Amino acid sequence: MALHVELVSPERILYTGDADMVICRTLEEGEVAFMTGHAPFLGALDMARVKVETSNGAEEAFAVLGGFVEVRDDRVVILSDEAELVAEIDVERARRDKEEAERRLATADDMEAEALLRRAHVRLELAGSV
Repeated sequence: MALHVELVSPERILYTGDADMVICRTLEEGEVAFMTGHAPFLGALDMARVKVETSNGAEEAFAVLGGFVEVRDDRVVILSDEAELVAEIDVERARRDKEEAERRLATADDMEAEALLRRAHVRLELAGSV
């Protein structure tokens, strides 16, 4: 028996299908792995990678930049504020965002720029461009 997984952002459905395991990082619990039979769970997602391991050994990786994960009855639903396939990360855009955030933070304490910098770091790290 497999988990049914759905990963959804406001722009699109990034993944829907079955998996043996889903790994994500929550704000409260840190990194959590879900497999069939997992107890019901609801958590707020941190900005980090979500990994979906399918039963045929394939792996899908996503940059998830906040949201929620719910696990219940062998079903994992990830509702993300912003997400993208790691393979689709626009590295140049992430670098520009990082530079812009650093420029803004050099002159003022800017919470929006801090969040932009953190998102850029996560995206660059997952794309292997840090």
